[in-house]
Amino acid sequence: MKYSPKNGLILDLINLQNQPDYNLVLAQSHFIKTVEDVHELVVNCVPGAKFGLAFNEASGPLMIRTSGTEPKLIKEAVRLAKLIGCGHLLVLVMTNVYPINILPRLSDVPEIVSLYCATANPVQVVVAASQQGRGVLGVIDGGTPKGVESGQEITQRQQLLRQMGYKQ
Repeated sequence: MKYSPKNGLILDLINLQNQPDYNLVLAQSHFIKTVEDVHELVVNCVPGAKFGLAFNEASGPLMIRTSGTEPKLIKEAVRLAKLIGCGHLLVLVMTNVYPINILPRLSDVPEIVSLYCATANPVQVVVAASQQGRGVLGVIDGGTPKGVESGQEITQRQQLLRQMGYKQ
């Protein structure tokens, strides 16, 4: 879906078609040092982590820089990074890691500018393109709320958090 007003800006809505068993983090970062710093962060936060990451350069050779512990997850991160096609984009794909385990530390990485999403939901990325390049405007993460939780849903939420070990 594209829209092109008179100023030459094109808006694009990109359906990532991410795998439902993968957790995905999209972020903006500003330097190739991101690749090694994020790799080190993930393996230090979650020993045995299975992940792949891709970082799109925005200048110089304009390469997609990669790292990770699982070739199939690196390949998936590259696929998503190419599909979005924006400079200074970081894509992190994980299987046995919940984003909650790394987000606080990820925010502290000096190269990270902003986090767009951390999810296992279907994601759409809103991209603006100009003659200079492409940039992420935001994301559409999952669906629209259908209601407000009540007694049973509150109990289910509380039980799930305790089963996962996030609450006692």
